[in-house]
Amino acid sequence: MATQRSIVICGGAFAGLALALALRQGLGAEIPVVVADPALGVRPSRDPRATAIVAACRRLFETLGVWDQVSDSQAILDMVVTDSRLDDATRPVFLTFAGDVEPGEPFAHMVENRRLIDALVERAEAEGIDLRATAVSTYDSRSDGVTVTLADGGVIEASLLVAADGARSKLRERAGIATHGWNYDQSGIVVTVGHERDHHGRAEEHFLPAGPFAILPLSGKRSSLVWTENRTEAARITALGEAEFHDELEKRFGLHLGEIKALDKPRAFPLGYFVARSFIAERLVLVGDAAHVIHPIAGQGLNMGLKDVAALAEVVVDAARLGIDPGQADVLDRYQRWRRFDTMAMGVATNSLNFLFSNESTLLRTVRDIGLGLVDRAPPLKNLFIRQAAGLSGEVPRLLKGEAL
Repeated sequence: MATQRSIVICGGAFAGLALALALRQGLGAEIPVVVADPALGVRPSRDPRATAIVAACRRLFETLGVWDQVSDSQAILDMVVTDSRLDDATRPVFLTFAGDVEPGEPFAHMVENRRLIDALVERAEAEGIDLRATAVSTYDSRSDGVTVTLADGGVIEASLLVAADGARSKLRERAGIATHGWNYDQSGIVVTVGHERDHHGRAEEHFLPAGPFAILPLSGKRSSLVWTENRTEAARITALGEAEFHDELEKRFGLHLGEIKALDKPRAFPLGYFVARSFIAERLVLVGDAAHVIHPIAGQGLNMGLKDVAALAEVVVDAARLGIDPGQADVLDRYQRWRRFDTMAMGVATNSLNFLFSNESTLLRTVRDIGLGLVDRAPPLKNLFIRQAAGLSGEVPRLLKGEAL
């Protein structure tokens, strides 16, 4: 049997921490799991954003023993899709999604990032995972292992190094892995809004010419907005004073939930599409945003990263149980083959949706509205889309089915 050394994960956000827990629970304590990220020294988390967690990824967190520790999650019980211009008097609903993927199981939940990250850290500490509030500064990979050097001077001999260090991954760059893709001339404005009336778990996606304006329900009388504008307009809007920003917000949000108020400072994030040319290198594997970044139009970015986590954990655990070095090339290649097609397919889908909906074309608007109406009148097709959005189609890793490794 091959000597089993540490597995080092660079990045302590959702993907890195979830992978660490999955590996610890699947491999036991014999193989040390180390998570290195300077952000681990900042507790509690201060991340003000919120995220839609689809049903398959909720099952992953439940299996890892984390979900019940996440307070204030909000089920998305209903979703409506409209298509209109900003100044239109009405916003007719062309498509609705309601119901569960399984009885009593909503297709998604909204979670505040800081609460989920804190729950993951707490669980990782309880499981004895080695959390280090420092960065990976460099590494030296070879056929039989990888030497990982940390910024605090620590050195770890490992069988595998995981890059979960985000879209600007320094480990990906260090490995010489190129990306292909492009920047959109769009930014996503993120802000939390309080409102007078209850949303009843209803999410709304208003397709406006500049891009989607998504209202996503949070616990209480609050919603998280993901508001797409071209970059120049997004910079102008986020620089407005409180009263002027409220006017811009109200024009798009409307008053169907009563009076509204921004509860935090709006922030704009540039949008793009990038995929790494390879998800693996010698003794190195990419997960999450280090491997791919997609448009938020379908709300799948983080969930794609968690699918990476579930697939990689299954591949590594299966290999280790057979006495195979989990960092060797054929093991990592299995992970890449599993995840690459799904990643490319989702990239094509989000690019196509963004092209189809983010424009002023009357012809395209007519075509897409007819398409939305047809889907709304075809329950089998609608159910197929719900299962796809919930992460339950295709070759689903065991963790996403709610099965322990």
